[in-house]
Amino acid sequence: MSIDQFIDNEVKLNDAVVIMKGTPQFPVCGFSGQVVQILDHLGVTYKGLNVLESDDLRNGIKSYSNWPTIPQLYVKGEFVGGCDIVREMFQAGELQTLLKDKGVPAKAEA
Repeated sequence: MSIDQFIDNEVKLNDAVVIMKGTPQFPVCGFSGQVVQILDHLGVTYKGLNVLESDDLRNGIKSYSNWPTIPQLYVKGEFVGGCDIVREMFQAGELQTLLKDKGVPAKAEA
């Protein structure tokens, strides 16, 4: 399986996926940590994929999404954005709306 196929499977088979540095339990960069905090605060179930464990994933995700930075959030197979975009959407209530519209369960509205 190519790295593009692997990424495609992961983002399409899981409601929410964060391509990140580290793990949801132990993010190793501040930007990844912020995205994890937002999703945890909202009570979203998501999968984290650690680019530090795979150079193929680290390089492949950038070409897959045509987005140069990590972390990257995907919801129902759709690329949402990186840390700044996720944070701004959360603060504006847009992330919560997107999750609800896509049918992704979240526990918190705030």
